[in-house]
Formats: sequence, C-alpha cells, structure tokens
Amino acid sequence: MTMRIAVVGAGPAGIYAADHLIKASETATIDILDRLPTPYGLIRYGVAPDHPRIKEIITALFRVLNNPRIRFLGNIEYGVDVKPEEMRRYYDATIIATGAEKDRALDIPGIDLPGSYGAAAFASWYNGHPDVPRDWPLNAQQVAVIGAGNVAVDVARILAKTADELLETEIPENVYRHLAASPVTDVHMFSRRGPAQVKFTPQELRELDASPNVEVIVHPEGIEFDEGSLAAMRATRHVKMCVDILQNWAVREPRDRPRRLHLHFLQAPVEVLGDGKVEALRTETQELTGDGWIRGSGQFTDWDVQAVYRAVGYLSEALPDLPFDNGSGTIPHAAGRILDLDGEHIPGMYVTGWIKRGPVGLIGHTKGDAGETIQSLLADDLPPAPERDADAVLAHLDARNIEYTTWVGWQRLDEHEIALGTPHNRKRIKVVARDEMLRLSRVPGPVRG
Repeated sequence: MTMRIAVVGAGPAGIYAADHLIKASETATIDILDRLPTPYGLIRYGVAPDHPRIKEIITALFRVLNNPRIRFLGNIEYGVDVKPEEMRRYYDATIIATGAEKDRALDIPGIDLPGSYGAAAFASWYNGHPDVPRDWPLNAQQVAVIGAGNVAVDVARILAKTADELLETEIPENVYRHLAASPVTDVHMFSRRGPAQVKFTPQELRELDASPNVEVIVHPEGIEFDEGSLAAMRATRHVKMCVDILQNWAVREPRDRPRRLHLHFLQAPVEVLGDGKVEALRTETQELTGDGWIRGSGQFTDWDVQAVYRAVGYLSEALPDLPFDNGSGTIPHAAGRILDLDGEHIPGMYVTGWIKRGPVGLIGHTKGDAGETIQSLLADDLPPAPERDADAVLAHLDARNIEYTTWVGWQRLDEHEIALGTPHNRKRIKVVARDEMLRLSRVPGPVRG
C-alpha cells in the first residue's frame, strides 16, 4: 500500500524531507503545502537578493519538487484552510516544516520606539514578501544594526549599498524606489562579543567590502583576543579567516567613498534612546573573560542613529493543536516524533528543520534533520488515512472555495518573473502582490518540464 504523507512548509527543510522519503520508499506520495503561493521559503524571501550563489540552491530544490510523486499545493494555511483533524483524514502522517521567519525579541528599554525594526521583517520587505507592506521608512542617515551573524551582514550590506548596485538582482520595483531615496551615509554594526566569536562566514564578510560605494571601517578598539578566542581560531578555519580579514581592514588606509559601514566589536546594546522615535543607541563596552565570553565594563557610549535593526535571531510560531516550547521556539520531539504535553508521541505527527531544532546553522544542516525524521516515520506503524485518495484533499479545498496554487502554476509564475527581468538583463523581477501571483499561476500556457 502506498503511503500518503503531507509536508507543511515548502522551504528547504520540507523539500529535503520529501526528498529523503521519496528515496527511502518506493510507495510514498507526498503533498507539500505552504501558506505562500510559491515554494522555497526563506530561499526566496529571506536570502538577500545580491546572493545569487545561495539562491542557486533553488536548482536542486526544483529537481525534487519536479518528481511526479511530489505535489506542491500553495496558498494553503495549516490550521485555517486545512485543520489538523482534516489532515489526519487525508494523510497517513504529517511532517511540520514551517521553519522560522519572525524576529526574536531583544529585551532592552526603547526597543519598541518608532524607527526600531526586526531584521527578518526588513528582509521580507526587500525580498518582496506578499504579506508585508510595500513601503518601508528609509529616512535615517545613521543606522544601527545589532548582531554579528549572516542576517546582520545582509541587512547592513543592503542598507549601505546604493540602489543602482542592486538593479542587477531580482528586487521588486517598489524596493528599488525606496532604497534609491534613502539618505543613509553611515551604517554601524554592533557585536557584543569579539571578532573570534562572529557567526558570519568569510564569504559573507568579504561581500561587505565588494561595493565601490561603501567604505568598510573596522574600529580597532574592539579587536581583542583572549585564550578562548585563540582556541576558537585554532579550532575552526573559517573563524581564523574572518579574524584575518577583520584585522587587515582595521589597519588599512581609508578610502574616499560616499557611504560607510562601521564594524564595532565588544559593544553590547543596552538601550534605544529617543523621545517618541529612535534618536540614539546606547552600548556598553564588553571585556573578554579569558574563555571567549564577556562581561560588562561599566563604560557606556551613545551612538547618534535614527534607526535600529535587530538581527538577534529568527523565531518560529506555534501551530494550532500542537505543543510549542516558547523559550526555544521549537516543537517538542523525540528524533522528529512530535510529543504531547505528557511526552508521548502524537500518532502520525513529525517535525523537521528550524521549528524542530531552532534557527541555527546553515541551509544544508536541515538535511540531517530531515534524515532523522524520515527514519522515525518509516519505523512507525502508520494506520492508513480514511480518505487517502490524492483527489480527496483537492475536493475539500474546492468545496471551501480555497484558491490554491500548484507546481504547474508556480512554473507559470516563475517564467513570468524571468520574462520581466530579461529586457533589463536581470534573472527575474519578482511579482509581489499575492492576488497577482494567484492570477499569473492560473494563466494557461506551456511550462518547462
């Protein structure tokens, strides 16, 4: 008997889970559901548009979704359009792979002042996410970015670059217009720890310095090391590479460029200052404690900025009728089997990706998560769903007048975006509005196989 499996979430985690299952079982058929009309999750809506190398992962994900035993169903929200009990009616098992796309909070005074933003929300905007406003208030000359990971680097780079530098990417027209009108001159990126503890990669770091319009300035007073820092550099090659790059930048001659991107280390944010809006960021200088960790020095600095972006991590959201650990932002599980409040496996329910292990690591790390989850699923005795015919769930959606997108529909939209970009020598120009994406997905015509 064939297995009928649902995967909720069409980002890398969900697609990798489907790929593992298809390869491990000759009988499995899979529906991948997503609340967005398009597949690929944060690859489409979280990775900065000037990262074409990372976006090339879509080529591999396309091959998985193009498998005839996998069906993509977009514009469907779990718990709203299809309720959990209905999922159990149509599928033998459900794998939750909804990822993490919200901003983790930063608990300091003033963080909620107007002019203070989450990096994930900003990334959704400049990537043309259909559920965020089309406008963004880019009216600050001096901007602070809090964080030292790849997302912080992306946000700082997009804020500092000129809009014309991004015209070769897939940014939507509304994003270009807003960035072109930005008065920014200085972007300050703050890391509470030292250069040997940064989370970005050497490739991400080098890309900061690639713009002919941006002067990257490493402030040397934060370039400090203790025994823990030296041990980290000895243990991990990419840490040593990042430190070498930062040290070289800290002592090089200044270059005359219209915009500046400042890197500050050992500066922990303690308060956002302002009367009704962001007017400054207060940081406390940190001291290394010998083991790579830090403590406050009691020395504070107020930085003149008019906007603050926090890039301190992504956060998953709870789903209907499923347990959720608010502290870690994950669904409790044992080897991918979702556990109820008593620690017992909820039959037929599994989890993978960031909502399983937290939003850490690179995209490829979700492959290991998927492998463990699929191994657990295949080891379990799954009773067949009552209405497991592949058309049953489609009949349910049609009866509720829910407009869903399909794999063929996505390919139509994909080809339309590519066609929009061709006259401008761009790979694509994204369609932003959900209604327009749905309309274009319905347009008849041939698609690539």
